[in-house]
Amino acid sequence: MSSSMLTSSLSETDPELTDLIRKEKKRQIRSLELIASENFTSLSVLQCMGSCLHNKYSEGLPGKRYYGGNEYIDQIEILAQNRCLQAFGADPEKWGCNVQPYSGSPANFAVYTALVEPHGRIMGLDLPDGGHLTHGYYVGKKKISATSLFFESMPYKVNPETGLIDYDKLAETARLFKPKLIVAGISCYSRCLDYARFRQICDENDCLLFADMSHVSGLIAGGQIPSPLPYADIAMTTTHKGLRGPRAAVIFYRIGVKSVSKTGQQILYDFKDKINNAVFPGLQGGPHNHAIGGIATAMLQAQSDEYKQYQAQVKANAKQMSDEMIKRGYHVVSGGTDVHLILVDTKKSVNLTGSKAERILEEVAIACNKNTVPGDKSAMNSSGIRLGTPALTTRGFKEEHITQLVEFIHRALTLGLEIQKISGPKLDDYTKCLHKDEVIVSKVAALRQEVEDYAEKFPMPGQEDL
Repeated sequence: MSSSMLTSSLSETDPELTDLIRKEKKRQIRSLELIASENFTSLSVLQCMGSCLHNKYSEGLPGKRYYGGNEYIDQIEILAQNRCLQAFGADPEKWGCNVQPYSGSPANFAVYTALVEPHGRIMGLDLPDGGHLTHGYYVGKKKISATSLFFESMPYKVNPETGLIDYDKLAETARLFKPKLIVAGISCYSRCLDYARFRQICDENDCLLFADMSHVSGLIAGGQIPSPLPYADIAMTTTHKGLRGPRAAVIFYRIGVKSVSKTGQQILYDFKDKINNAVFPGLQGGPHNHAIGGIATAMLQAQSDEYKQYQAQVKANAKQMSDEMIKRGYHVVSGGTDVHLILVDTKKSVNLTGSKAERILEEVAIACNKNTVPGDKSAMNSSGIRLGTPALTTRGFKEEHITQLVEFIHRALTLGLEIQKISGPKLDDYTKCLHKDEVIVSKVAALRQEVEDYAEKFPMPGQEDL
């Protein structure tokens, strides 16, 4: 390998890839991003991700590495741990954290591996009702996620009429199932969780409360919604959603005195070693130090007044979106939102499946995802779409911009209904009509141009050279 390949820029050494990256950046700038789990991270986080930290192996924990040369890596990881605790107001005498998980799914699996053990029982919100795959999703006799393969899982549900978690039914099921751990976490649920009720149910059944706060952790750090930490035994968050950090995850666990026996003996929490050992060497190799650096600076940002104002705007924008969709006759599941997202039942609202709604929105440069709604039987045949506000709020969207955005969405879905009348019910025929019917193609192109022109008015954080 010549020295020029080591010192030349990507545009010089790989113009083909550079071109694709530039196209993706242009797409992000010229489209409206509503995927609730996505965000646009800061320049400082991106600088960490492309730094020399990427070069270093550091298996083990600070001070206990399996490789030499980790003097500064140790300091960076300890800095990240301390800032994570500070960002979430966690007393370092009562909480510790592990910042090494590669992402949310392996972090969840590490918690189960550490504390539930093989074939142990867990309960999580069912995926069609707003839960996540890693909370134990399965269909009939088919095990979908690794969680359901290696652990025995029982879902809890929402009330199909209200769209709210049925805590009474959860308590009843828990008494029968006797789980080792209950997951209080969501992927598409627009209301705050009742962590106190979860704690009560866990105490009644002598089981652990695990809060997967990945989707709402930005709002929690920003002081906009209640934290699970006063109630949970363990908590986990990804760092790339509302937190606006790198693609990584953090596990929080209680430390110190758990209880005092009748004889006065202190009983300590034993989570720390179990979780640390499950992450490494149990499930991972060397940590991604560039991501841990990114976590450190993202958690510093999360403690700023600017960040708190950002999270307040995320929440205000979501409420505005909900209100504007309802005003136009759309069915918003649960009737509104307390967080950063809404779930719209497009099947009930305009007789479009989630797949068709997602497809027409993507064609006009609005990115969202199809999503199940309460009562759906299959994630592949969903009746709704999930819409979130963190990414566009990062670009400067306020309530008045959300109103315009909803008008774009309404016009697109109205166009989708027009396409369906021509194409019939099948998604393949619907897609063909989108691209072949001259009148439809023209209407789609015109609306897309409006959306792209609007999107370009808003700044995009990041690096200027790509």
